[in-house]
Amino acid sequence: MAYEWTSPVTRPEQIEALVSGVDRYNPSNVGILEDYLYHQLRSGEYDCLANLAILKLYQFNADLYNPDIIINILIKSLASSPLPDFNLCTSLLEDRPPGASLDEPDPLPSLLPVIRGLHNLLYRCRFPAFWAIYRSEQLANLRDNYTVEISGFEDSIREVAVRAVKAAFTKISRERLATYVDLQGAELDAFIDKQRWTIDASGSNVEIPPNPDNQIEATVVQESIKLPQLTKIISLAAVKS
Repeated sequence: MAYEWTSPVTRPEQIEALVSGVDRYNPSNVGILEDYLYHQLRSGEYDCLANLAILKLYQFNADLYNPDIIINILIKSLASSPLPDFNLCTSLLEDRPPGASLDEPDPLPSLLPVIRGLHNLLYRCRFPAFWAIYRSEQLANLRDNYTVEISGFEDSIREVAVRAVKAAFTKISRERLATYVDLQGAELDAFIDKQRWTIDASGSNVEIPPNPDNQIEATVVQESIKLPQLTKIISLAAVKS
């Protein structure tokens, strides 16, 4: 999994060479990285290290600052929870020098606390609260101007919920799962089928197949002490007494 994070298979050779070498600090390459980000938005792919390279260039070169790029990077990183991608991204926004003058008001100061809040809910596995806030009228600007442009965004958030469900449950009520993934009726049934989960005979519970995370197994610890070691312990105890 670590290798997939550092070198995703979908990363083009040009980006691999750029991200892996000193050229990632060359401000003339920022356009290449930004184009690659837009490719990620359209394709549903994700490359955290390439996106971090953009933020690092913005940090070193205030004149390159583009708030829309930053917002898109942060939104993409939400789906990586509980991995630290989001925190890595926001850490590069701190102590940032003033950027270039913008033709329009900067949307980042108002949206950053909102996105932080969404990340916090995902990290704490408060999925019903996440969907309620995400669907609210207050976040219409985020949906209409940003997440709508990100292919598969909502499905990627559902995958965060799936990872949590697989790790914590062997059985979960259908109603509860619906609040976690924000789906109902036939859409929920199709989602359950896609995960290869099954619904029990009552039709009200979803059964999660066994995996290393949701199985409780007793651990037996055996210690092997050889006779010479035991002799030393007894001798030491005798001396102290």
